[in-house]
Amino acid sequence: MTRASAGEPGADDGDSVVYDLDADCTADDVDRNRTYLAEINGIVDYGVFVDLSESISGLVHESVLEGTFAVGDELAVELESVRDNGDMAFEPADVDLEDATVEAVSHEYSLTGTGRLEANVGEQIHLEGEIVQVKQTGGPTIFHIADEDGVVPCAAFEEAGVRAYPTVEVGDVVRITGTPEHRDESVQIEVDGLSKLEGEDAADARERIDAALDERAEPHDVEPLIDWPAFEKLRPNLREVAKRLRRTVLEGRPIRVRHHADGDGMCAAVPVQIALERFIADVHEDDNAPRHLIKRLPAKAPFYEMEDATRDLNFALEDREKHGQQLPLLLMLDNGSTAEDVPAYETLAHYDIPIVAIDHHHPDPDAVGDLLDAHVNPYLHDEDYRITTGMLCVELARMIYPDLTDELRHVPAVAGLSDRSKADAMTDYLELAAEEGYDEDRLQDLSEALDYAAFWLRYNSGDRLIQDLLQVGSDDEDRHDELVSFFADRARAEVDEQLEDAMPHLEHEDLENGAHLYRIDVENHAHRFTYPAPGKTTGEIHDRKIEETGDPVITVGYGPDFAVLRSDGVRLDIPTMVTELEAEISGGGVSGGGHLVVGSIKFVKGKREEVIDALVEKMEDAELDEALSSAAPIDD
Repeated sequence: MTRASAGEPGADDGDSVVYDLDADCTADDVDRNRTYLAEINGIVDYGVFVDLSESISGLVHESVLEGTFAVGDELAVELESVRDNGDMAFEPADVDLEDATVEAVSHEYSLTGTGRLEANVGEQIHLEGEIVQVKQTGGPTIFHIADEDGVVPCAAFEEAGVRAYPTVEVGDVVRITGTPEHRDESVQIEVDGLSKLEGEDAADARERIDAALDERAEPHDVEPLIDWPAFEKLRPNLREVAKRLRRTVLEGRPIRVRHHADGDGMCAAVPVQIALERFIADVHEDDNAPRHLIKRLPAKAPFYEMEDATRDLNFALEDREKHGQQLPLLLMLDNGSTAEDVPAYETLAHYDIPIVAIDHHHPDPDAVGDLLDAHVNPYLHDEDYRITTGMLCVELARMIYPDLTDELRHVPAVAGLSDRSKADAMTDYLELAAEEGYDEDRLQDLSEALDYAAFWLRYNSGDRLIQDLLQVGSDDEDRHDELVSFFADRARAEVDEQLEDAMPHLEHEDLENGAHLYRIDVENHAHRFTYPAPGKTTGEIHDRKIEETGDPVITVGYGPDFAVLRSDGVRLDIPTMVTELEAEISGGGVSGGGHLVVGSIKFVKGKREEVIDALVEKMEDAELDEALSSAAPIDD
């Protein structure tokens, strides 16, 4: 007996052909006047029962049999008859299996994509796709299958709490036969059969699905909200990130968003979160998918702390173990560009977790470049922090889900005011917001309200509250107005109270370069653990001194092991200063960074006086620039 590939007619070589049906073949694949390879699965007085595939069985009556047989023997048979109830009868074929050529026969499937499930509810269908999640419940096993059109949950039942089809895993390409049914207002496939595709079949399916997903992942071509040549330099990089995020959704991979917990960080993260949630809802048949597949988490530090990284990694590993999810993509917004991020990134690298960063802080591309799968930062295109992360991410969100545009027109102005951007484009953004009913005073209120909410939320994302404040993904305008007014008023009152107590302790000196230097010990002369935080306190003092003097001003707020810096009219380069101090002060443990004229520094407690004295010397050497103004709040 020789074997031929499917489609190779062995009879042309003078041999008899016996057709071997694949396991998934059905009765529709059986033709009369063809010889099939069967296996005996049972022997009774009136004949033998044979299997031609997993679903094709029948009887060969003893009246047409000659010789003796045993279970497991192979037999060449032809179809004799099919009864009204579907039972099939076979008869032996006049073929010597030793001399025959066996030709494999595949089942011809008419595939139904996930995009057509609603039209086929209650009817048996065939679906091919990649397993992107396997979740074992107390009842069935839920396989989430991604094909060209979307992702659908498929329920397979072995017995309560027992893993069905245990040999298939996430990443396998499978063929499912089942029936779409409504479940909790979603569509779920009740599985009748599941088989893993191998070899050429798997390769063909992967190629077909990959090409379709790559096309669907293409971001939308949206006109920018304003005409800004400086921004256009970054647009190609944003398109690449938009495509990567859309592809991540199509592949069923979770996304974890980490963002700086301030106004600009939230103006960046919330639009992207909502755009991804809506795209996930379009792609996934499971109504709960947006809640499970994207999480937004604020970060107090302006870099990715090891505490946050280890928590994120632990949650991801637990989700993989408990819910069968893939490990997530990490999206860093308004932080993630500096050497301080490296230890956390290297931790995730052990698990091949992809990382994308969109930021406008002064970057260290040599440190983070090999650890990031994508990095968007205005400094990489000879621009600077005046292009805020919120401005970038509003355009990113529109590339992902353009229907969100009308809800986002005011957000870039809020981001710019939150980070005190002095970009020329702010005029256009303010006009755009005014068209939506937001004058500059209202935008300032919104910025204050976001900072105030972020402080009290601490490590909580506060999804519903922040969306109501920002008026994105929320349609309750009255509540929005009331919340913004209440939070902004509370924020200003608490700032006034803080400064009333702190300002008498402010130290002043005139630097040799003509700038004013103001210092405040925020550890001992400001209220702790309440709003505003040390960075915000320093910034508010700085703004008042700028208004009062009209001269170049540097303000330093310091504690036992940290200092926060603000500068207007002085050409500081805080990242460079930090690098120099780190090299010059042995055992100082100096680290930090930020923007060029706005930043923070950490050091060991015992070196505080030496670090601050060296810092002041560098400030005195800096050139003055009356036109230069800080563009961002302190990173708390």
